[in-house]
Amino acid sequence: MRWPEKLQHGNLWANENSTTAIVLTEINMKTLIAALMVLLFNVSMASDGDLLDRDFRRLASDDVINLQDAFGGKVLLVVNTASKCGNTPQYEGLEKLYEAFGDDGLVVLGFPSNDFFGQEPGTEAEIQEFCRLTYKVKFPMFEKVSVKEKNAHPFFADLAASAGTYPTWNFHKYLIGRDGNVITEFSPRTKPWNEKVVAEIRAALAN
Repeated sequence: MRWPEKLQHGNLWANENSTTAIVLTEINMKTLIAALMVLLFNVSMASDGDLLDRDFRRLASDDVINLQDAFGGKVLLVVNTASKCGNTPQYEGLEKLYEAFGDDGLVVLGFPSNDFFGQEPGTEAEIQEFCRLTYKVKFPMFEKVSVKEKNAHPFFADLAASAGTYPTWNFHKYLIGRDGNVITEFSPRTKPWNEKVVAEIRAALAN
């Protein structure tokens, strides 16, 4: 006659175990979710500035600078340049942007590249002289690099990964916000003083 009681106790024990297992599962899930959120937050925080944590020589110089140290917190317009290209007159517009918004926190960064039909064949000293004499370029210019997909410098590979495209020609432009992340990119055909470029720069400077 005690079987029903045993069965009842057995069922109670089973129910208690099931409830305990469910509670533990919920706790474990909450712990897992919290851990994942912390991990994602840390990854996000770590990514801020990682893009700019690159060392480059200044053009025609032995002086090496770290982009993050030098320009962290600024709005950056990164451009791959060339001296013998149909887009070369864009140097004038880039310098105009630098002069107009430099005091507000914009810095234009130029990276000469010979990747597209050999349109930057000169030495760094020759490139520097050309930029200064022809277009009075004062914005920072850096060492000659490769930007095309297969041989791209890691900095441009990172830019491409963030923006969704490698430079398609000379004077491709990448806009980077104060947080060190890519905001958008502009094709080589888009001139520096284009209203869309200016609007994006103004918006980035306002943040």
